[in-house]
Amino acid sequence: MHSTVIYIIIMILTTNFIRILPLTLIRGQIKNRFIQSFLYYVPYVTLSVMTFPAIIEASGSAFAGTLALILGIAAAWFGLGLFPVAVICCVTVFVTQMIGIWL
Repeated sequence: MHSTVIYIIIMILTTNFIRILPLTLIRGQIKNRFIQSFLYYVPYVTLSVMTFPAIIEASGSAFAGTLALILGIAAAWFGLGLFPVAVICCVTVFVTQMIGIWL
């Protein structure tokens, strides 16, 4: 019990330190274009790092997940919306796994 409380306190201090430190060090607006560009893309990169492995592993077959990812990227590249891309990916995984079952 005692060590759990210490771990929770350390976690609280760490997360608050990460959030408070930039506010205390950076007072004005960031004018450097490189840093602005970097900070603009950080949320997208973080989401991608969490999402792409899940896309490949969620179907239970790495081949089906990878094929669905490739077809989804191609469909989005050609301007299809979110719903059609999701349908294409789901159908791709379904058909790929059904073909795998039949073979």
